[in-house]
Amino acid sequence: MLAGALLVGVGQGAARAQATDNLEKLSNFQSTGTQEMPAVPQDGPRVAAFNKTLAGIKLPDGFKIKLYAIVPDAREMAVGPSAGVVFVGTRKSKVWAVTDRDKDRVADEVKPFAPSIQMKLPHGVCFSKDGFLYIVEQNRVLLFPAAEFFYEGPDVAAFQVVKQGDLIPKEEESYNHTARVCRIGPDDKLYITLGQPFNVFAPEKYDLYKKVGIGGIVKMDRDGKNREVYAWGIRNSVGMDFNPKDKTLWFTDNQVDGMGDDIPPGELNRAEKAGQTFGFPYYGGGSVRTVEYKDKEPPADSVKPQVEMVAHAADLGMTFYTGSQFPAKYRGGVFSVQHGSWNRTVPVGARVMFTEVKEDGTAGKSEPFAEGWLTPNGEYLGRPASVAQLNDGSLLVSDDTSGAIYRISYGE
Repeated sequence: MLAGALLVGVGQGAARAQATDNLEKLSNFQSTGTQEMPAVPQDGPRVAAFNKTLAGIKLPDGFKIKLYAIVPDAREMAVGPSAGVVFVGTRKSKVWAVTDRDKDRVADEVKPFAPSIQMKLPHGVCFSKDGFLYIVEQNRVLLFPAAEFFYEGPDVAAFQVVKQGDLIPKEEESYNHTARVCRIGPDDKLYITLGQPFNVFAPEKYDLYKKVGIGGIVKMDRDGKNREVYAWGIRNSVGMDFNPKDKTLWFTDNQVDGMGDDIPPGELNRAEKAGQTFGFPYYGGGSVRTVEYKDKEPPADSVKPQVEMVAHAADLGMTFYTGSQFPAKYRGGVFSVQHGSWNRTVPVGARVMFTEVKEDGTAGKSEPFAEGWLTPNGEYLGRPASVAQLNDGSLLVSDDTSGAIYRISYGE
């Protein structure tokens, strides 16, 4: 047993050393000798199964939904500003590159991106306007200049923005609430959500988490310098985007479990400036106080959500719609997803929501936009995880449970 354990330890150590060596080589534009990994098949009986499910999805008149790509564990998506290659993060160990070569709006190829780099929960993917791809893992941030150029081969130019173990304290690493999301803001800074790992964290964690930004959103220069906590009092945000009109930052938040079917509500929030706090851990969602902090006085300036969503629907990815393909009603509004509930006796969610944004920059009506993945008997046929706008103005929807990306278009 001891010899076997030692061999396993040596093997894991060698793998980590090789991964570190590969990253160093890529940073120096050197080959790692990694072989091309096989692409994900985009045909076969699974296509028919997806088409059957999508035939039952309800959409407003004039819209249609089709399978865009089969992508295992698909979560966050970043659409390349140049060629429209879609980079897809996961809560596993891979990032996928999805290519539509003939521009028929169906992917031709899905293959691993940067396969020589060992990644851990590479969920957060985002592009700068000038074509730099950022990947945020559980506890590291990587940068891939010209990702749309280098992605064709297994070796890609790669650099560390935040080294392994420096995004959060190592002792705070957890398997829970570590799905990071990133965006480049209008100030050209890198913004990252940092979910806290507990249902409600204990008071002894409060000072550390507030200082580091765990349970909040941090921002930093694109090279990782000048980090600061932009917003705090957020339980676990897995979706954010900037309103291009007024530059405010909007984000979803997953709220406290175990309080009953109908409380607390999920949240869609708006941060108007740096330094605002959004209620957690004093509030479990909306104005519902948590049991753990019921005797503590919440900050008087806690910002209330723009929209209170149905409880436990698991509001995840979101994006502002900036295209022109959809009717005027949807332009400038927010598309967001509800992944679906686990902590509810009657399941809800598994749908795409649309929220209007009024002239004054605040939220208007929120309503279901695409639904039908949750059957009347409570079975999930898929679980939307995020949304992204394709360069032609159509909307991509990722589904991590079924392992796919769908494309919603209008008027085609």
